Amino acid sequence: MKLIGKLAAIGLMTALPLAAAQAETRVTYKSASSSSSYYQMAVQIAEAMKAGTDGGVIVTVEESQGSVQNVMETAARTGNYVFTTPPALVGLAQGGKAMFEGKSNPRFDEIRALFPIPSLTMHFVMSSDSGVSDLAGLEGKTILLGKGSFGANEGEKYLKMFGLEGKVNLADVELSNAVPALKNGQIDGFVTAGSYPAPNVIEAAASTGVSVLSLSDEQIAETKRLRVVIPAGTYAGQDADIVTTGLPVVAYTTTDMDEETAYLLTKTYWDQKTKMGSDAAWWNGVSQDMLANITGKIHPGALKFYKEQGFPLQDSHM
Repeated sequence: MKLIGKLAAIGLMTALPLAAAQAETRVTYKSASSSSSYYQMAVQIAEAMKAGTDGGVIVTVEESQGSVQNVMETAARTGNYVFTTPPALVGLAQGGKAMFEGKSNPRFDEIRALFPIPSLTMHFVMSSDSGVSDLAGLEGKTILLGKGSFGANEGEKYLKMFGLEGKVNLADVELSNAVPALKNGQIDGFVTAGSYPAPNVIEAAASTGVSVLSLSDEQIAETKRLRVVIPAGTYAGQDADIVTTGLPVVAYTTTDMDEETAYLLTKTYWDQKTKMGSDAAWWNGVSQDMLANITGKIHPGALKFYKEQGFPLQDSHM
């Protein structure tokens, strides 16, 4: 009997680590390049998930070359694959349009939203010495747009849209060098897109003194982008709200993820958002109203949480 008891105890001790391992949920989170603010957000989400579930959810963050790649990978990814992208790209993928033309895949129809994350927010950053207070004032100034990024493409589009094409000197400098170039007078300003407060704008405002331009309601309407308000005091010397444009960004998964996991991820995200906001202010700009920016279906597990909490939902989310 004693031998049997010892064997049973050994069996129980062996089973406990196995049970713990089985209880652990592993998630892959595909974000952005490691130098971007969205990669930093992904790391923060991974830490929040681990803390909020007592280690029950382990998130592995993967670097990405961009949102299009993130969507494309759903064709081959299975299991608990989470990725970030603007909702518009999901719609394009499901419709086989634009950059997804000729690349349609049935898996794109299995994409489901989980929760919104900070939006890509346009910043037109001008040195205080430039005296520029609106977009029209960019004429004759030297501006750094960067290359290939959403901010660069959007900035170039706005110059054309508002009659400034050919009237602005475009600096041939990498965006990573924007702040030093502004300090030494090589440029009058730069355009960047990222969640606010943007690290490079924080640095420029603190070290040089800058003005971040607002757009008029008419200009925002013409861009057909989301209206975003950056609250006064976000940057050093900013005494008033900045009204600009943005592009919503959402964390998505696929129907491969079970409802329990989607519910747990969504609940933990919102439970931990205040703590994340105390560590990085860009989380404070996320609210439940941003669910309205999700144009497609939300995962049933996430929907369960939103219905329990009374979050505003639309028919298209179901």
